[in-house]
Amino acid sequence: MPNWELKNCCKHDQVVFLVTIGVFSLVILALWRTVLMTPFKLITVFLHEANHAIACKLTCGQVEGIQVHANEGGVTQTRGGVYWLILPAGYLGSSFWGMALILASTNLITARIAAGCLAVALLVVLFVAKNWTLRGLCIGFIIFLAIIWILQEKTKLRILRYIILFIGVMNSLFSVYDIYDDLISRRVHSSDAEKFAELCPCPCNGVGWGIIWGMISFVFLCGSIYLGLVILS
Repeated sequence: MPNWELKNCCKHDQVVFLVTIGVFSLVILALWRTVLMTPFKLITVFLHEANHAIACKLTCGQVEGIQVHANEGGVTQTRGGVYWLILPAGYLGSSFWGMALILASTNLITARIAAGCLAVALLVVLFVAKNWTLRGLCIGFIIFLAIIWILQEKTKLRILRYIILFIGVMNSLFSVYDIYDDLISRRVHSSDAEKFAELCPCPCNGVGWGIIWGMISFVFLCGSIYLGLVILS
């Protein structure tokens, strides 16, 4: 039975899980504005745009192209679909996948599945990418994941779970930060939240939706830590 109440917490694996998330968070924040974080920021932008594309396809729309730019921006060109579901899918979907990757890192089998799914997603997007930044990102991360997989299977360097956890933590932190930066601290009038506010009949502007989406993203992050501890208990 799952230990939902986390009785007798925390065991060795749980402590390692918490400490690793804490260390990764500090490293990410310390190196946030350095070139070392750029590839991981871009992979988060990729997931953001991919979520727009997934929402579009699920609502019977058509994806005409995806772009990720070196300045950490991106755009997904869609036609049709349910716009009020496509717009929030970028931020909230990124937070969800961040949570999924964090949980996948708790077990080697699920970490392998997560790495494989991420590689397949990158390969699919490679064929609809509209600029070379995204194409290079897809090719680079496919090679990176292949190298990590080989090291995991053929050597004593068992780091696949930690790479998946790092990408998950990075994705979760970047989602919360991006929501704050784009939608709350500085009001970008072309942002997803501003466009969503124009569609939604409720009296809530883009900043309001940014706060709501930010709170949901933070809940995903906290939920991933709690569920990770439950899994490891």
